[in-house]
Amino acid sequence: MPLLGGFLADAYLGRYSTVIASCIVYLMGLVVLSLSWFVPGLRPCDHTSTCTETRRIHEVVFFLGIYLISIGTGGHKPSLESFGADQFDDNNAKERRQKMSFFNWWNSGLCSGIILGVTVIVYVQDHINWGAAYIILTVVMAISLLIFLIGRPSYRYRSPTGSPLKPMLQVLVAAISKRNLPYPSNPTQLYEVSKVEGNGERCLVHTKKLKFLDKAAIIENEGNIEEKQSPWRLATITKVEELKLIINMIPIWVFTLPFGICAAQTSTFFIKQGAIMNRKIGSGFEVPPASIFTLAAIGMIISVILYDNILVPTFRKLTGNERGISILQRIGIGMVFSVLSMIVAALVERKRLHAVEMNGPIKGSTSMSAFWLAPQFVIIGFGDGFALVGLQEYFYDQVPDSMRSLGIALYLSVIGAASFLSSLLITIVDDVTGKNGKSWFGKDLNTSRLDKFFWLMAVITSVNLFMFVFFAHKYNYKNVQKLAVADCYEGKNEDDCRADIRVSISEN
Repeated sequence: MPLLGGFLADAYLGRYSTVIASCIVYLMGLVVLSLSWFVPGLRPCDHTSTCTETRRIHEVVFFLGIYLISIGTGGHKPSLESFGADQFDDNNAKERRQKMSFFNWWNSGLCSGIILGVTVIVYVQDHINWGAAYIILTVVMAISLLIFLIGRPSYRYRSPTGSPLKPMLQVLVAAISKRNLPYPSNPTQLYEVSKVEGNGERCLVHTKKLKFLDKAAIIENEGNIEEKQSPWRLATITKVEELKLIINMIPIWVFTLPFGICAAQTSTFFIKQGAIMNRKIGSGFEVPPASIFTLAAIGMIISVILYDNILVPTFRKLTGNERGISILQRIGIGMVFSVLSMIVAALVERKRLHAVEMNGPIKGSTSMSAFWLAPQFVIIGFGDGFALVGLQEYFYDQVPDSMRSLGIALYLSVIGAASFLSSLLITIVDDVTGKNGKSWFGKDLNTSRLDKFFWLMAVITSVNLFMFVFFAHKYNYKNVQKLAVADCYEGKNEDDCRADIRVSISEN
């Protein structure tokens, strides 16, 4: 859904309008969920005890609410984050630096919400009822929408520019149609529209990779340059480079999937481990299994604070890079943390299984505190602080300017696709190990070999890290030309006004 929502926001609706519309749909979903609990005719059963079979009408209303929330999320997630980043001017050095911190603090706020969700909301669900939790979430969402609307007069807005996919298709068609033309001896002979002639869009610097696509910018009839030519026959260098950006992103997207698979374990197997371990604090309070996820969120907040306040200023002085380190280097560091997390998880699970072997399935698991899981949660949280935040910044900055909501959606698609791949990997491992003896996934964790699965994940992620580094090393960051117009005065013709000075800014 974020891919669709991001596309509509960039192409037709605009990010602000998409945020408003998606919030309303999201609120509708929460209201429907609340009604499914409180309206007698929509409740699962007539009595309050556990249902043996729910009413059909409850199932319909419940899933209607869930799908409305999914649709709302599809527009809300990519549009709100990209709209927030749009408030910073890339041409202003101070604001450009502030935008680099924006993604860090955005995720700190997000993790703070996650902490409240897996503690306060989960506690309400467990000790009061689900309906009360729905009401709290509905009120919170309504207040957040109100706060967003109050800020309307101070926002910066970017108008939708039409489908961002159409110009890319035009470049491909133009390149194929002119495939037999000789490549010009000098790349400056390729077609480009200056900022003076164009609509104010930023121009991109020509790169030498994927030279076949450059043929879309070859001028066939130089005497007719001033005439309007079909974009299906002639494309600017900027449009060609935008297509190259998307193509160059494919390997990066693919080789970040294993990190997403590791991250998916925090909300699945890590939580399952905690559910059968001793979660008591003090004399009687027992931590709900879902609340253990707080440790990962805390780890992410700590890593983001350290990164933004200590690492970036330090590396900025050492490397001279405005960001301190490049975006892909940041993502690579996050991947290293994911490998460490899987190794620690394997060692802790092996220790838990040893306790089960020594003391039996019931006493064995409960003899170990769930806080043994803290290191793996905190380490993957640190990995998220580097890799996930880096991915958000990468996909926002490196896509064409007209595709920034869709860029955030591409980041979200890494998480979504990785979740599906995690399920697929578990199915494959279960099938293969089951045929060769005892499956690694038994009827419960005590009869499973989850430690071996974590070791497998560590190996896969380590091999993938080398592939990621290889492609990251060859990656060309988006280079933006900053056009300078000099010595223009009344009476001087437009051609003489155009300055040829262009300053290349690498957004890495």
